[in-house]
Amino acid sequence: MGLDKVWIQTLSDGLLRADQVVGLTSHATPSLPGKAPRWLLDATVAVAAGSGAGGNTWDIGILHRPLAQTADEPTEAPEALARLLARLDQPGVAGIITPSATRHGVEFSFTSFAEDTAEPASGTG
Repeated sequence: MGLDKVWIQTLSDGLLRADQVVGLTSHATPSLPGKAPRWLLDATVAVAAGSGAGGNTWDIGILHRPLAQTADEPTEAPEALARLLARLDQPGVAGIITPSATRHGVEFSFTSFAEDTAEPASGTG
């Protein structure tokens, strides 16, 4: 994919570059006493993540980034995001995809950087 100028807003980790995504899945969180499980839409990233597992071992696994959380299974969300990414995979496309949980699942909006003003960006705000 040539999506190196398209970014996806994650649920809590900031922005994820779209060309790093290799998988889209949804799964339920474990239920806790008095709390119903929630559904997460995740992007799997093309890098391994490691963490210490006690002693001298290092546990390597794939890295998941949550994009949205819903009460009901977002059954069509992975396919909808994949279709949007395929449509955006064109030369010159740049911007941010924002997932939003709705009553009907997860919806995606795209804000093109071409819509930005010509003013220089500021790092404060």
